[in-house]
Amino acid sequence: MLKNRNLITLFVFLSMFFLGVGATIIGAAARNIGLTPSQIGLLIAVQNLGFMVALIICGPLADTRDKTKILLIGSLLLSLSFFTFYWKDIFSLNLMVMFVMGMGIGTYEGVTDPLLLEIHRKKEGLFISINHFFVTFGCLMITIYLLFLQMDWRQAINQAALAVLLLAFFFAVSSLKTEKKPVEPLLVRLQFLRRQKIILILFFATVCATGLEMSLIGMMTTFLMELRNHSQVTSKVGLILFLSGLGLGRLLMGFFTKRDRMLEQIMMLFGLSTIFLSGLLIVQTKALTYGLIFCSGAAVSALFPLLIAYGGILYKEMTGTVLGIIKVALPMGGILIPLALSLISTYASLEISLWMFPAIALVGFLILFLNRKTFQRRSS
Repeated sequence: MLKNRNLITLFVFLSMFFLGVGATIIGAAARNIGLTPSQIGLLIAVQNLGFMVALIICGPLADTRDKTKILLIGSLLLSLSFFTFYWKDIFSLNLMVMFVMGMGIGTYEGVTDPLLLEIHRKKEGLFISINHFFVTFGCLMITIYLLFLQMDWRQAINQAALAVLLLAFFFAVSSLKTEKKPVEPLLVRLQFLRRQKIILILFFATVCATGLEMSLIGMMTTFLMELRNHSQVTSKVGLILFLSGLGLGRLLMGFFTKRDRMLEQIMMLFGLSTIFLSGLLIVQTKALTYGLIFCSGAAVSALFPLLIAYGGILYKEMTGTVLGIIKVALPMGGILIPLALSLISTYASLEISLWMFPAIALVGFLILFLNRKTFQRRSS
């Protein structure tokens, strides 16, 4: 039985790389497959449903079961979904495949962070940030592989399925045994957390963080083409700059995060996001716009990783359950904020709707700033 913690950490990072692949595959392969916008929307919605179900199940399980065995199940689900993704051109069948894919990536999301928090005490911010850097890296690589290199999407997804199957084998022969205090039954844990105001605060802050990140990725090229007169090529350069800022920011913040100053650093990032996103909507110069896009990506980058790392630090005795609850904000932020953008752009204008971005960043800052004493009481 393999118990090397550094090797387990490496394969956890690889798992998150393939989470990024799974989360991006619809957008990357849609044109190759010939999907309509309505089909894309349904497939993504069903994937998010599977994602939420897996988070709800796997978060609490991570507190009481060997996390590597839960990751084994997630790897098998993800590998199966990759192998069968549009193997047959039957839409109802592929909806089921996307639900299974959502379960696979939701298992990874629900278990990898609690596992890293258990292995790497006192370096939580660093390892959680690196973990989520690999999600961004996976998103970038599958996009480049399928779109820029014009590779056959079926071959690419089969290769990904085989790689995830190898991850399943690794988790099957791995075991993480640590000395842990007895964990309360799930109902007792949920009753305790229901009375914890901090969980609700972190949940809403995470909705702001994830909604910002996902909506900015979705709207960046449209913003540049519609409001800044960029071409198809230069707008994609802007998106790549944003994703690059996202990835680099996660790595740098991971190294510079201090455990006892984590709340202040999260508030700082929300504040910087407010400033940079406001500047992006005001500035017209192309060079400054590119700079602000990169800085916005870097400012937004570490919000989600640091929020969940902070939640795990505050509730060490039930990390999986706490993070499972907080991470439900991922699909919530990815649904509510784009929906609000769509409504405002329809009934007002695109430019007015985009001012939601700095407003959301400011709300995230205020949620934490106004409740900082609550966090201080929990930390003491």
